[in-house]
Amino acid sequence: METDAIELRDVSRRYGAGGGGVRALDGVSLAFPTGTFTAVMGPSGSGKSTLLQCAAGLDRPTSGSVRLGGTELTELSERRLTLLRRARIGFVFQAFNLLPALTAEQNVALPLRLAGRRPRRAQVREALRRVGLADRARHRPAQLSGGQQQRVAIARALITGPEVLFGDEPTGALDTVTGRHVLSLLREMVDADRRTLVMVTHDPVAAAYADRVVFLVDGRVHGELTGGAPAGEIAARMASLEADDAAAVPC
Repeated sequence: METDAIELRDVSRRYGAGGGGVRALDGVSLAFPTGTFTAVMGPSGSGKSTLLQCAAGLDRPTSGSVRLGGTELTELSERRLTLLRRARIGFVFQAFNLLPALTAEQNVALPLRLAGRRPRRAQVREALRRVGLADRARHRPAQLSGGQQQRVAIARALITGPEVLFGDEPTGALDTVTGRHVLSLLREMVDADRRTLVMVTHDPVAAAYADRVVFLVDGRVHGELTGGAPAGEIAARMASLEADDAAAVPC
């Protein structure tokens, strides 16, 4: 029986108070089944990053429920949320966020050290091998290409064996060919390891690697495409949403 890795129920997030407040999410209900790859898209300001941050426990919703497996995130203290993220969630961002003074293997081992666990060299080297960088373990970030740095970041995100991996524009800083290599790697990890991946992106080609594409407009879910929709269909849906969004803005 398929289970949900992450479930959001009627999640709203408001920033500020009174007339100057902004509602970034407005009653969002979504489930992300275990072992699936979901892309989240929408016009600028639609709430994509806020959705990711609330789902990952990086931000607290103003109202609603966020569950990781059987754990209600909104009820956890900041300390327990931090421990949960270290143990059960992985992150890959557009900026690689590698520490420049550390080697690739030291960067990959860092989440284990932060969690109070002693990294095993074989475990770290295996993580680098999975992303095709077994021969770059002793290299520092400045000695690696952008694509190689992002693959180190993916190995670092996966070293703790997270239940869910969140990506915020993970190929946004890469050239087209390198970006496709990284997306293929992420797709392979979903399929081979039944990882759950939630990725915010503006790129229809990147979204075409996903099992499902969820669209947001003004903080609300505005439909989805499933079954590995082609990039052209995704691009056409986005163009329609952006045109509707522009038409709705008062002159």
